Amino acid sequence: MNVTTGLFYVFAAVLLFAAFRVITARNPVHAALYLVLTFFQAAMIWMLLKAEFLSITLVLVYVGAVMVLFLFVVMMMDINVENLRVGFWKHFPLAAVVGVVIALEMAAVLMGGFRVVDDPAALAAATAAEPSNAKALGKLLFTQYIVQLEVAAAILLVAMIAAIALTLRARKDSKYVSPGEQVRVKSVDRMTVLKMDATKSAPVVETDDTEQKA
Repeated sequence: MNVTTGLFYVFAAVLLFAAFRVITARNPVHAALYLVLTFFQAAMIWMLLKAEFLSITLVLVYVGAVMVLFLFVVMMMDINVENLRVGFWKHFPLAAVVGVVIALEMAAVLMGGFRVVDDPAALAAATAAEPSNAKALGKLLFTQYIVQLEVAAAILLVAMIAAIALTLRARKDSKYVSPGEQVRVKSVDRMTVLKMDATKSAPVVETDDTEQKA
């Protein structure tokens, strides 16, 4: 067993453990962090498969953007964990059967792609002759698909400018406070101290007997 195979087993073992902890952790924040670890291990496995672009994309998009959003929502919302776990063991047998069937189907599909190479030298030579995945994809994007890339970039730029314009537009029903004015504010400009007499008890009013009889 070479170094690549050993790293694959290590990454796969950590990935399976982290994926198991995602669905078994009681704390939603811990589950989201385990999901981040799962994405990192999947990215490392893709790196071993020489899919550098997919590996970097997984880290940047899912770990750097999607999971940050998940953590922000989970930590800001008051989630009742006990309500989320209601009926877990009731539906666990069906979920386990479905998971096993999916795993067997994926194994049947993927096992056909594994081929044992008898000559390690030939495998090393073929691997060294292959260009970098990210380099080949970059050449393809900036040569054959340069027009489509420029159109997509222009659409994203227009969408970004439109989002900024919608955010900064003036609305009559919204109240806007300048952050600069809030920073420069002083207590003497916003608060007035008034001198008032101490609290006194109310005087007791004595009534006549005639008024009480009436």
